[in-house]
Amino acid sequence: MIQLKNVTFRYPRRKPLFSDLSLELEGNHIYGLLGKNGEGKTTLMKLMSGLLFAKEGSIETLGEKACLRRPKMLEEIYFLPEEMYVPSISIQEFETIFSPFYPRFSSEQFHNYMELFEITDFRQNLMRMSHGQKKKVLIAFAMATNCQIVFMDEPSNGLDIPSKSIFRKVMASAADEQRMIIISTHQVRDLHSLIDTILILDQGEILLNAPVEQITEKLLFKVVDTEGEAQTALYKEDTLRGIYAVFENINREDSKMDIELLFNSALCNRDKIKEIFSLQK
Repeated sequence: MIQLKNVTFRYPRRKPLFSDLSLELEGNHIYGLLGKNGEGKTTLMKLMSGLLFAKEGSIETLGEKACLRRPKMLEEIYFLPEEMYVPSISIQEFETIFSPFYPRFSSEQFHNYMELFEITDFRQNLMRMSHGQKKKVLIAFAMATNCQIVFMDEPSNGLDIPSKSIFRKVMASAADEQRMIIISTHQVRDLHSLIDTILILDQGEILLNAPVEQITEKLLFKVVDTEGEAQTALYKEDTLRGIYAVFENINREDSKMDIELLFNSALCNRDKIKEIFSLQK
C-alpha cells in the first residue's frame, strides 16, 4: 500500500531529517509509529500522505506517486492531526460538507461511533466544543470514511479515561483487511491492545518494523529477581515486582510484549536489535 525508496527530506535551513530512507507498509495492519520527540514521526506520515514532498527518492501510496496528490489517492486517505482545525459549523454541517470527498463514507457508522462517544446533539458548533470532544468527532468521522489508509497523530491525547476505552472499541470495530491504520503516539499503553505491528523511528532511520508475533518470538519480556539473572538483558528497569528485563529469546519462551520496554531496549541497543531482526545494512 505504501512504499518509500531512498527518501531524503529536510526542512529549510536544517540538516536532513531522513537520508536514504526506505520502508514498505502493507494493508490489514494497525501500525504503531514510535519515536522520540523531533524524530520525524509526523513528518513521515505527511510524506506518505502527500502533505510534504521528498527532496530525493520516491514515495508511492496506493500505487500513486504521493506528491501528485491525485483525487484517486486522496479519497482513500484520511489524516487526523494532533492539532486540529475545525470550522465554525455544526457537526451535521461538517458531515454534509466533507463526507462527499470520501466515496465509501457511511453516515450510519458515523452516527454509531458518535453514539459510542456519547455525542448525540449534531447541532453543536464544532469550534465551541472542548479539545477532547472535537477529537471524538474527528475520530468517528475518520473511521466512517472507510478510507483504505488512516493516519492518526497522537489520537488519544485529550481523551479522558472512559473515552480512551471507547476509542479502542471504535478502532477495533473499524479495522478490516482492506484498511491500514498508522498511529503515531507516545501514549503506548492506551493502544497496546490495538497495535499489531511496531515501527520505531530513530536517528532518521527505521530501527524496527516488525509484527508483535515476531517481536515476542525473538525477544523475551520477563521479571527477574536478581541483577545476576538480568546480566544478559538487552534492557532492564527496576520495578516493585523485581527487575523487568528484555532478553533475546533464545529458547523461544512465551511472554507478553511491553511496548515501552521494547522501545527503550531498541534505543539502547540499536545494532543488536537490527541484528536480531535482520535490519543490518
